[in-house]
Amino acid sequence: MARAEGQQHPIGIYMKIWGLLFILSTASYLVDYFHLQGYLRWFLIITFMLMKAGLIVAVFMHMLWERLALMYAILVPPLLLLVLLGIGAFEADYTFFTRGIFFGAGSEVPVKSR
Repeated sequence: MARAEGQQHPIGIYMKIWGLLFILSTASYLVDYFHLQGYLRWFLIITFMLMKAGLIVAVFMHMLWERLALMYAILVPPLLLLVLLGIGAFEADYTFFTRGIFFGAGSEVPVKSR
């Protein structure tokens, strides 16, 4: 009687990943604790967020051990959405500046009289 069993991973891998997630979360909270501002703050928060998401996807969703085709099926669509968002942001700036040129942005602003 043959019985198919799922792949078992050592518990140590999971404990190390939980430790890394804890360290990354602590670092993310320290960004706020030290009152970092501006682009550095957002860069660090987004970097820590993406690192945590990558660890969760790779280990807890078993992507680290899956076939390449399945990884592409799960990881490529969000990456394509990010590319399309970037293109949309670029086009939005172009449209805004073009409207300013053709419609004379700010040329007919009424002045408040005293």
